[in-house]
Amino acid sequence: MTLVQTRSTIPEEARKTGLLAVVIGRAVGIGAAAGAVVAEWARAVRGVVTSLGWAVIVAAIAALAAGYAWGWLEVIVLGWGFGLLVAAASVWLIGRGASTIELVLPTPRVVVGEAAEARLIAANPGRRRFGGVQLEVPVGRRVVERVLPGLPRGGAFDEQFPIPTERRGVVPVGPARTVRADPIGLMRREIVWSQVVDLHVHPRTVPITALSTGFIRDLEGAPTRDLTASDIAFHALREYLPGDDRRHIHWRSSAKTGTFMVRQFEETRRSRLMIVLDLDATAYTDAAEFELAVGAAASVGARAIRDARTVSFVVSGPAGGNGAARGSMRELPTVSRDRLLDALCVVETEERAAMLPDVAHAAAEALTGISLAFLVTGTARGIAPLRSAATRFPVGVEAVAVQCAPEGEPSVRSIAGLTVFRIGYLDDLRAMLARSASVA
Repeated sequence: MTLVQTRSTIPEEARKTGLLAVVIGRAVGIGAAAGAVVAEWARAVRGVVTSLGWAVIVAAIAALAAGYAWGWLEVIVLGWGFGLLVAAASVWLIGRGASTIELVLPTPRVVVGEAAEARLIAANPGRRRFGGVQLEVPVGRRVVERVLPGLPRGGAFDEQFPIPTERRGVVPVGPARTVRADPIGLMRREIVWSQVVDLHVHPRTVPITALSTGFIRDLEGAPTRDLTASDIAFHALREYLPGDDRRHIHWRSSAKTGTFMVRQFEETRRSRLMIVLDLDATAYTDAAEFELAVGAAASVGARAIRDARTVSFVVSGPAGGNGAARGSMRELPTVSRDRLLDALCVVETEERAAMLPDVAHAAAEALTGISLAFLVTGTARGIAPLRSAATRFPVGVEAVAVQCAPEGEPSVRSIAGLTVFRIGYLDDLRAMLARSASVA
């Protein structure tokens, strides 16, 4: 019996493009899908086979090829031995371990020297018991290793481990990963379970007295010599001019003189406190001086933010930066105390940082309304750069220089209108500011 394929039984696609074209198209699609699967398997194999494992695989293939080619039984046995060794190592990759692992930082911000811990929580909500597995958590430049015990159904594992906080900075913790590897080191399979979390190690600070006391005595702003038609500080009366606001007419004086008289005011500006931290590496004799300077500047900035002062925190920019106003300086965020201290975690000295006088000049041009400026630096360059930096501020700006000499004798002196604090500890800065407030 002969079967005759009618036109109606031919697929619509074949009738339009031809049967051969359809077969070729589907073959190409199947080949592409198979290629993708092979590529995925190749990536998976490359991800689990170590350098030693590849060496053993290559040795096994070479031994088998040479043994069968020349009939060397010993070499054939050696090749199959290498193959069995690779197969046995692959068994160690089976399984995933606990089904959930969470990495938590109970306290994401600490001060230098304070205790900090990370918490690992592993759970097995599945039906089967999971065997033990090695757990690795990168902490900064080191790796914390733990052995995760076998977890029964519904079991959990909770452990805390310390994080070093000897130095200011940002310590990346994680990701938490489980590792399955054979004892020889031919195969290694890593499964990542969590994201990287950052621990901010803040510089040491001390609580200091309110900065407005002893330096800035006004609450509403500092009056200037600029006159305006509407403000707080009254200046004088003058004759009414077209366009003046009638609400400011002084009726009693107008009645006496027979001419409309309006009030005139002194324009006031809200005082801005500025902190300049010197990042020039040549300004410090050692790293301890710079760390003390960071702590001193952070203490002043934290107090200003707490007092809701208008504050700008400036650090040195690159020497010869573009732009006269902002090239030699950069501002750190001062929207909150934590944001400022987070930024100070990563501040370091730079060999090519702008000199302190250039930073002060750039800050004075870029920021207006400065009433009080703190210049924080080391002792390597002496007083001359501090005096030069203080002269770069506009007239009326009070400058206070803070020189940091760890474990040195504290002192206070005034040089050509510049107040210079020399501190050996952060508590010295607190005492000096308190004394200045009491004298004022």
